[in-house]
Amino acid sequence: MKHTIGIDIGSGAVKTALFAFDANGKPRWLAKRCERIRRRDPMTLAQEGRDGVLADAGLGADDVAYVATTGEGENVKFATGHFYSMTTHARGGVFLEPGARAVVDIGALNGRAIYVDERGKVLSYKMTSQCASGSGQFLENIARYLGVAVEEIGPLSQTSQNPEKVSSICAVLAETDVINMVSRGIATPDILKGIHLSMASRIVKLLKVTGIKEGKALMTGGLALDTGLLAAIREEMANEKVGVEAVAHEDSIYAGAIGAALWGAFRHDRLSALERAAA
Repeated sequence: MKHTIGIDIGSGAVKTALFAFDANGKPRWLAKRCERIRRRDPMTLAQEGRDGVLADAGLGADDVAYVATTGEGENVKFATGHFYSMTTHARGGVFLEPGARAVVDIGALNGRAIYVDERGKVLSYKMTSQCASGSGQFLENIARYLGVAVEEIGPLSQTSQNPEKVSSICAVLAETDVINMVSRGIATPDILKGIHLSMASRIVKLLKVTGIKEGKALMTGGLALDTGLLAAIREEMANEKVGVEAVAHEDSIYAGAIGAALWGAFRHDRLSALERAAA
């Protein structure tokens, strides 16, 4: 039995996943941890995540064949190797949703659409600009200004009757738009739905550029479980006549960590094979 750990350090949270592999290489997900950074040291959280999943599974550090990092985790001292986050999200997305032919990673600072094949190989991709208002941090800032808890954003957005769409791409200008909406007495659900529609419009445009025309697109990242955003994406896909089904998974936030653990197992096997050949 071989064990690997994947650690995904994002801008908002550190996600950790522990996997076991049988003699045929079939993976089994044993444990997971997710910690919001909230001004804490990501390197410390990475170590706590590793120790936490090992404790949950009753394993020790010596039982792990490979510790793979992704995202901002290239400086984790105890890691065996590091993988580019696009490839880990692609592989992890297909693990969670085998029918996915695209993975849409909506993180704290930016978003990206990744077109993949059935193995999770990246065929093409497109990212938002760094200043785009279609990010998790932007949405959290707006929710804080409106006095809304993060978990309330999705349900409130879905009650909107007359959404007020945010047109600005720049996050700073978009926040100014929202302040103006509040001063004009626009209802909070209509503001949130408008933001979701604006974000959805950019996400659907990213998907169209990748070349995907059918199948499922799995939402990953911190905003994957925002029900209001998912509803807005589906609405925008219908408006744009995009024949792709937007879906989410309850463990979507772990896609990067899952992919890192799976790629870590693959690299470990390749390195072991080379060592045997050299011997």
